[in-house]
Amino acid sequence: MLELPGMTSRRFFVYIPRSGQPVAITHAIEQGPWLGWPASWRKEKYSSWRVLESHLAGLVSGKRVAMEYSPGDAVPYLDRVPAGVIEMVRAAGATVVTSADLVSAFYAVWSDDQRASHERASRAVSTIGQEAIRLAGSRADSAAPLTEHALQKWIRERFESGGLETDHGPIVAIGPNAANPHYEPTAESSATINRGDILLVDLWAREKNGVFADQTWMGSLGAPSERDNTIWLAVRDARDAAISLLRERLNARKPVRGGEVDDAARAVITKRGYGEYFIHRTGHSIDPRDLHGSGPHIDNLETREERALIPGVGFSIEPGIYLPADVGVRSEVNGFVGTDGLLITPSDYQKELLIV
Repeated sequence: MLELPGMTSRRFFVYIPRSGQPVAITHAIEQGPWLGWPASWRKEKYSSWRVLESHLAGLVSGKRVAMEYSPGDAVPYLDRVPAGVIEMVRAAGATVVTSADLVSAFYAVWSDDQRASHERASRAVSTIGQEAIRLAGSRADSAAPLTEHALQKWIRERFESGGLETDHGPIVAIGPNAANPHYEPTAESSATINRGDILLVDLWAREKNGVFADQTWMGSLGAPSERDNTIWLAVRDARDAAISLLRERLNARKPVRGGEVDDAARAVITKRGYGEYFIHRTGHSIDPRDLHGSGPHIDNLETREERALIPGVGFSIEPGIYLPADVGVRSEVNGFVGTDGLLITPSDYQKELLIV
């Protein structure tokens, strides 16, 4: 969050009090990165560990201090401070508590401009995802059907021409490959997309300095089997159950936690008989900096996500069913808790398998 310029290889601490000015404890040989520290804010220097520990005790002794720490590693994305540092701060006389809710409020919330950027990216990603499936279908009966890797490359070219950027991917996978939730095709290892295939396209992109839009679209190249359509309906209905719980709670101005939303989606898939094949959380935080962010996740499987979904946070909703070496089906939309209620993007999210 400090975004310090230059090298910082020694320990430093920044103390932000409930009221008053921040204080930094910095190493004597690394003052360059702190030239932008306001002159009105205190800055202590140290060379020896004895002086460091003395300064630290002077700041935090007898105080309750929030740090990036998650008791029992319940939310590992927050658990960033080494255990030894926690011990050091406690030895200095502080009571250490988790900063989880502060991270949600001050690090993970979107601005109005970021929300608008996300919505623009979402519309573009939605169009490209659906066009990719239709393109694969149009080529399936030709002399030159597309491979997963070729379609992946086509999507990235569409991102670039549309002024969008991504960090990796997208995932383009026919049924058996889609059974691996993190599959990505390569030029050396890539299946051909043929008539009769179930096709998963998971794509994410953002405007420069914007917030990511992250979606998964499902297609069937020809009529799907009864089994595959049944799996799709279970995934779609699980997604919609998560959305319904969010809307119900937020409209009633009642708190809702990420773990509860995960439970709502998971209950649908379990009831349909596929619970053991839903092997990941329902969704991840999307914060202004990262696709897989530090805000509340939609998760009560991999982690114990007890943070409330407060106004300003965004996240994915993406239940899936994965039958090993057979088929994988996922549906993904994004959610944002606005002061005006729940926003789901894209607005025209998938209701039925896209049959081409």
